[in-house]
Amino acid sequence: MCGIAGTYRWPDGKVVTDRLTDTLAHRGPDGAGRYSHPAGDGEVHLGHRRLAIIDLSETGAQPMVSGGLVLTYNGELYNAPELRAELAAAGVRFRGTSDTEVLLEAWRRWGTDCLPRLRGMFAFGIFDERTGELVLARDQLGIKPLFLLRRGEGLVFASELKALATATGRPLEVDHAALVASLLYYWVPDSRCAFREAEKLPPGSWLRFRPDGRVDHGRFWNLRDIAAEGQERARSGERPDLAAIVEESTRQHLRSDVPVATFLSGGLDSSWLTALAARHQPGIAAYTIGFRAEDTKFEAMPDDLSYARQVAERFDVDLHEIEIAPNVLDLLPQMTYHLDEPIGDPAAINTFLICSAAREAGIKVMLSGMGADELFAGYRKHLANLLALRYQRVPRPLRRGVTWAVDRLPVATARRGYRSVRFAKRFLSFADLPEETAFRRSYTMYDQDELLALVDPDLAGTVDEVLTEHADIYQDNDLDDFINRMCLGDARMFLPGLNLTYTDRSSMAASTEVRVPYVDVEVAKAAFAVPGDRKIVGRQGKVVLKEAATSILPREIVYRPKGLFSAPLRAWMSRDLAPLVREVVNDGMLVSSGLLRRDTLTRMVAEDAAGQRDFSKHLWHVLTLEYWYRDATSGSGQSTRLTA
Repeated sequence: MCGIAGTYRWPDGKVVTDRLTDTLAHRGPDGAGRYSHPAGDGEVHLGHRRLAIIDLSETGAQPMVSGGLVLTYNGELYNAPELRAELAAAGVRFRGTSDTEVLLEAWRRWGTDCLPRLRGMFAFGIFDERTGELVLARDQLGIKPLFLLRRGEGLVFASELKALATATGRPLEVDHAALVASLLYYWVPDSRCAFREAEKLPPGSWLRFRPDGRVDHGRFWNLRDIAAEGQERARSGERPDLAAIVEESTRQHLRSDVPVATFLSGGLDSSWLTALAARHQPGIAAYTIGFRAEDTKFEAMPDDLSYARQVAERFDVDLHEIEIAPNVLDLLPQMTYHLDEPIGDPAAINTFLICSAAREAGIKVMLSGMGADELFAGYRKHLANLLALRYQRVPRPLRRGVTWAVDRLPVATARRGYRSVRFAKRFLSFADLPEETAFRRSYTMYDQDELLALVDPDLAGTVDEVLTEHADIYQDNDLDDFINRMCLGDARMFLPGLNLTYTDRSSMAASTEVRVPYVDVEVAKAAFAVPGDRKIVGRQGKVVLKEAATSILPREIVYRPKGLFSAPLRAWMSRDLAPLVREVVNDGMLVSSGLLRRDTLTRMVAEDAAGQRDFSKHLWHVLTLEYWYRDATSGSGQSTRLTA
């Protein structure tokens, strides 16, 4: 796992590449390198920051140069031993044991045809000295990031957006459409970028830049096609052995020349991975989080810690417990800087603190249970949207009465919050809507009218554009299975846009690699070969995964109430951050610039404080957006501290 950067036919490319690479130092504290070579009428410069995981010797250093090919690579190939054996049988001689060398030789032998054969997470740039061509590629599911900026025939690329922002010597132009999308989702979709000039290489794709200025692109893997193929497999009666597939993926993700640990929340996904990992590496370490007792009580959060302890004891896991009582006034600007784009999920703080603690203990690699909820319908929103279809059969007058009654219930008092009331209000906000609109509303921050009331009226057309984009992506499939349509939408938008993004940035900020065994090409293929009615049964989500996990986990863990890898936002917003919220609403740059409307924000603060509605997540995201916007428009590249 590393940070990569480079320039192709870009003015002052050497200086710019060094600047890009230095910005990524936190991603690779174990080594640095740069390569230069002519490319047409310009030059190519490739930079690298190394976090040494496989082959800790110099034979794994990058950029790796061999036989006219040069590779700068960020990621891990879990099937590298199998590919190495195949290449060796064909006569390839390897100098070391790194997966980097395997990737370089696979490219030499198969070119872009090697890409669908790769099982892992990756983003890389590979240069051919003979042809002068540079190719960029990104993994199938979008686990690893790759940003690029093109001007004329020149190119700059890097693992993080903040690095690109140093390339031009001036602030990049903020894309207001991306900010509107961020307000809607509390993250920027993978199809957009917070800066107008920059772009993200889509998952499962590659770009080839030629010295004569031509650019080719291709798609080597498409989740939409995988889902369609899975549906046909399900119709033929095929039933994948999920227990075997997940165990095999976990075993492959444990491959490392440095110690590996796990996230352990006590929920199904992390507990199963930890149990499987302990089967292959007895005594493995695991990290879990807890919160201040007063915050947990106020938020009415479930007791995840007791379940994590139970799993650790049962499988002889070395459990490390971290209480998260952070100084959020300090962590908020720090996380905003590292997240690159305005992301309002406080789980990023949890990930950063866990990875920081693990790194201090000498751990470089962590396994996470991320991705299972998206692929196997494990979120509350999946069940809620299914229940909404049934709710719509209730007579309309009765539904109006229910809405009237629930609207008048408080979501919190001065002492505690009421999660059941929050859930009920959330459910009723989308229960009467058509499928795509309801699904979007079930996990986004605002409906269309609320978003229009919050932003500059001149952005009304942008709001329509953002909503249309969601509809287009959600409806771009041939599935006749409602539950799998939701899973596909999540795996294409929610997973790469939010969860994989904050995991990559937060973990790499602590110089730690997080691996995600559920976000694996074989697991994804199996997931879409499972009919939706085997994912949600009755009021149980993720049923097929739970059935598979009972082969090793006790039922009280498998069928426990779902926990949340989140934070006690209502407690933080009503206590630690209340002065900061008032400052941003009254004097923040988003308000003074006209992007956000003060009257709407003031009303949200008042309704939240009165316990009438829960706007804690919305206001938290406004804070993250304020910090990000100040940094983005200042051009400093450093986080700006607001006063409290």
